[in-house]
Amino acid sequence: MIAVVFCLLKATPILSQSCPYNIDFETGTFSGWTCYTGGVAVNNGGNVISLTPTAGPEFNRHTMMDAFPGNGLDPFGGFPVNCPNGSGHSIKLGNTEGENRAEGVSYDFVIPTNRNEYNLIYHYAVVFQDPKHQEFEQPRMEIEVKNITDNVTIDCSSFAFYPFGTPLPGFLESPVIFGNAPVWYKDWSAVSVNLNNLAGKRIRVFFKTADCTFRRHFGYAYIDVNSGCDSRLEGASFCPDDTVVNVTAPYGYQSYTWYNQNFSQVLSTQQVLSIPPPPSSINVAVVLVPYNGYGCIDTLYTDLTNNLVLNANAGKDTVSCNNSPVPIGGPPQPGVSYQWSPSAGLSNPNMSNPLALPDTTTTYTLTVRSKGGGCLNTDTVIVKASVINNELTVLGKTSYCIGSGDSAVLVVEKADSIQWYKNSLPIIGANGKIFKVIETGNYYATLFGPYGCILSTIVQPIDISTIPVVSFNINTPNQCLVGNSYVFTNNSTNDIGEMHYKWILGDGTISTLKNLTHTFKKAGVYTIKLLVNSSVTCADSSVKEVIVYQNAVANFLIKTTCINKPTEFINTTADTLGSPINYLWRFPNGQTSTLRNPPTQTFTRAGIYDATLAVYSNQCPTPIHSLKKTFIIDVPKPAINYPIEYAVINLPLTLETRQIGETYLWNPQINLSNANIYNPVFKGNEEQLFTIEITTKSGCTTVDTQLVKIVKDIQIFVPNAFTPNGDNNNDVLKPLSFGISSIKSFKIFNRWGQLFYETQQIKQGWDGRFKGVLQETQTVVWYLEAIGADGKTYLKKGTSVLLR
Repeated sequence: MIAVVFCLLKATPILSQSCPYNIDFETGTFSGWTCYTGGVAVNNGGNVISLTPTAGPEFNRHTMMDAFPGNGLDPFGGFPVNCPNGSGHSIKLGNTEGENRAEGVSYDFVIPTNRNEYNLIYHYAVVFQDPKHQEFEQPRMEIEVKNITDNVTIDCSSFAFYPFGTPLPGFLESPVIFGNAPVWYKDWSAVSVNLNNLAGKRIRVFFKTADCTFRRHFGYAYIDVNSGCDSRLEGASFCPDDTVVNVTAPYGYQSYTWYNQNFSQVLSTQQVLSIPPPPSSINVAVVLVPYNGYGCIDTLYTDLTNNLVLNANAGKDTVSCNNSPVPIGGPPQPGVSYQWSPSAGLSNPNMSNPLALPDTTTTYTLTVRSKGGGCLNTDTVIVKASVINNELTVLGKTSYCIGSGDSAVLVVEKADSIQWYKNSLPIIGANGKIFKVIETGNYYATLFGPYGCILSTIVQPIDISTIPVVSFNINTPNQCLVGNSYVFTNNSTNDIGEMHYKWILGDGTISTLKNLTHTFKKAGVYTIKLLVNSSVTCADSSVKEVIVYQNAVANFLIKTTCINKPTEFINTTADTLGSPINYLWRFPNGQTSTLRNPPTQTFTRAGIYDATLAVYSNQCPTPIHSLKKTFIIDVPKPAINYPIEYAVINLPLTLETRQIGETYLWNPQINLSNANIYNPVFKGNEEQLFTIEITTKSGCTTVDTQLVKIVKDIQIFVPNAFTPNGDNNNDVLKPLSFGISSIKSFKIFNRWGQLFYETQQIKQGWDGRFKGVLQETQTVVWYLEAIGADGKTYLKKGTSVLLR
């Protein structure tokens, strides 16, 4: 961000040679100045500001600053944004928005041909946001003073500001944090432009500001220019009766040194030279030193003469209307003191042009004198106070229906004259305190008081209408869900007032259209409501019902069954709001049915079959909906005999059948924990042959058999040899046991103690392979730890021979 402020010292025209018209902005406009906008970019490692003239100042980019009441302090530097040189106006260039934009103002003028002594002074104050970019990428302010005639730039008065991460001459770091970069600022400073011996030359003063080239950091500027363009200083003329002479040099330089005429004596090092009034005219000089690198060292000369005459200017008599402050007095003159009496109602009784807001008509007296105490003079001004009461009262209602007995009456306070308006147009003959409203509109009154004061009331909207007659038609009230399209035609009428509509369709849809076409997504009975209003209070509604019939949608279930058993087809087609449904079943055996629930079908061959159901309702005969489903006719699995199981007398043994069914039944049911599961526990002392009925979900039944034999003791055997040759005979080395409920560990080692195999599964064993390789003939050692049906642990070990 960069902020720059310039101000040119103002001098009273009667005291010094005036500069070109409005170069000092004292008209409060940009008249005579050319305004520019544009952007900034990097080109070949250099910073290029590109500007284009505009038709005039642009909002928030070229801003006029008024010294009264003043625009406060800069938010970063804390210095006044209005140039503290006594001028009435300064300007601001740019803003804090970034976006790599640039602004500028320039002024061209020709030095008079008879003026070989010509001096221009401008003031500035600058603020930079330091983004730590490269030098040519940073935000900046540029000042250029150029002799256009000879195409020569006055270098010491033309320079550029930009941050570089270190304090610049005369700069301070702002305590205000903004974004991600520090802010540097420089308070108001002055620059002298020596234009001596350039009579007849065209001069251009150009001020520019620009954001950084990355769009994130911004720049803005305040600028002002002096009204005087010669070397005569403020206070050079003094009053014969002054007690002290105060000569003021231009504001904002780094240092001041005052000398006598031959520079043999230093008179002061302050901006203001204070000396006793000299007995005769004398000549003094002041050397002005700008801040390092930002301006030219200059010397101004002036003659001190006692020929000052002051005339008080209280201004023309005026009127304060409706408690509005009015300016009195005139522009301030440097070196002059002001005192107003009385002080009541004045914004500042010690300035040349305060604002006056008296409670009653008041005569104000202005007394002026020089800062040295002499040249006293007075003037008076009358400020007439006129207050109009513009309160507007409403009797009745601001919105009502005709025929309800209500009304709207507008009342204002008494005034010299009154004019009523409707919709910004005067109402002929409506000039009284009371006005009865009979039509809808926006009403207000203009009141005329003493001394030409005029004030209008607030605008009061009045809404007068009739109650609408609500009516609408429906193209077809009852429709089927598939392809439904309801057209609601609005036939509502109203005598007075614009109608507004609100459709409420019952399915969550709300519309403010006059007419409406709608498709419902679900079947059902819907209440259609049309609400019509011509005002907040004038409204009525109409309600109708529509029926959206459900089209028949086929749906059914099929239970998979076994061959030669009845197959059931269950119809689950949903109801269609009471409208009868027609059915047509087609079965793979050639049979058909028109019943909702058809007869069961029997199939003698297993396989995969298709059945189809087509439906339609009497209310919605089209489209016909058809659904095909596939089902399976199953066959029982072949019965098998399970290997004999050995149980120890009265110790538990878990039996297990194939898990191929939905239900199981063991017969006989004696000595079993549960005869209806696939894995009951047997506990007995007699041999038993069981049959197991296994019934599938389809109803197919298979009967397997299981023989259980009884042994007296828990026994474990491991063969002493096995032949893993793939002939399905003695191919696996595993334990054979009676009364063992689980294996904790069955391990096999070679003769060097290398583990070949390990399992905890009771019916698994070793196939003679280690890491996928069939081992050679050898003797192996096995170790077994098992849990018996009696809960005890059994340990056994031995050897077996692997034969090849």
